[in-house]
Amino acid sequence: MYEITSGVVSSAQKVVIYGPEGIGKSTFAAQFPDPVFIDTEGSTKKLNIRRFPKPTSWEMLKNEVKEAMNGRLCKTLVIDTIDWAEQLCINSLCSTYQKTGIEEFGWGNGYVYEKEDFGKFLNLLQEVVDSGINVVLTAHAQMRKFEQPDELGAYDRWELKLGKKTSSQISPLVKEWADMVLFANYKTYAVAVDKDGKKFKAQGGDRVMYTTHHPCWDAKNRDGLPSEMPFEYSGIAHLFAYTQPAEMPKPVPMPRRVQEQLAQPKAAPQPPHKTSNAVTLQQAQPTAAPKAEEPLTDLSGFEDVAPPPIVIPEGIPKALADLMRANNVSESDIRLVVSQRNYFPYDTPITNYPDDFVQGCLIGAWEQMLPLIRENQKVPF
Repeated sequence: MYEITSGVVSSAQKVVIYGPEGIGKSTFAAQFPDPVFIDTEGSTKKLNIRRFPKPTSWEMLKNEVKEAMNGRLCKTLVIDTIDWAEQLCINSLCSTYQKTGIEEFGWGNGYVYEKEDFGKFLNLLQEVVDSGINVVLTAHAQMRKFEQPDELGAYDRWELKLGKKTSSQISPLVKEWADMVLFANYKTYAVAVDKDGKKFKAQGGDRVMYTTHHPCWDAKNRDGLPSEMPFEYSGIAHLFAYTQPAEMPKPVPMPRRVQEQLAQPKAAPQPPHKTSNAVTLQQAQPTAAPKAEEPLTDLSGFEDVAPPPIVIPEGIPKALADLMRANNVSESDIRLVVSQRNYFPYDTPITNYPDDFVQGCLIGAWEQMLPLIRENQKVPF
């Protein structure tokens, strides 16, 4: 039997904000509740925000998302921008399959692989939302000619800058995944500058955001927002006023009966009865109470000692070095797994590994290799 519920369900939200460069997408996202940024393009240096290191690989990006979720580090996770994150996904695919570009797959297969990987990434972001953390994706906008098959003529429309092919399915995936898609742009007016009305001049330039679909842009919301609003966070702040990340599981309270039993004072031991048997008296004499242990005053020897930082040899690609440093993996850890899999001898330095092996088997397959490294790290030497 399934339980049927009713009413409005409060939860964290999935928000996409896109628009032309420089309109203030990052500044807008920084006003969400307690945000932490994953800055994929390095554009938030001028903002006073909390941020993860810039991800240098697709695997590093996913690891940072998991860390934000598992550590309950924020109330809002911002990926700025998702189109630069898409490039990390493409680079990972090309490295894994040893291709120089996504077009080299042929017959559009590269875009199919990308859709699968990106769909799994959106599922990971859904887990973040399910844990009670908002997810905000910023993206650049691109304009392209659009022609409806049942209408004459074509017109310009703004779209998410995801995928270069018109058949790309990454943009539809992101829009379907989101609860709210906001399109930010500059609102301009054409004003006639001659008496005949043949010459016009653009004026205005106010920043606005659109919240509903229009033939010239994609947008949506599920909160009854006006179609056009000033591009200010105050207009949607009320939708996130009570958003809080899910709390860590609390310990199950002890049953009341057990609590009452523990609270009852124990009866004092009765002295032994006198007897003429000397042996019995000697055995019945209470033993001396154990000496109370003195409290420890010097805890210097019990302090948590942080492990020494991992030393990354020079010459190792930065994307791999970032993964090693974030997961506390040394070069010897990797060389041991590689030798166990009969790829290269243990004494072969990583800098001597072929580039396609580093990109495809180490960086591209990091999630599969890391459990093998952890298993070796458990073995005492």
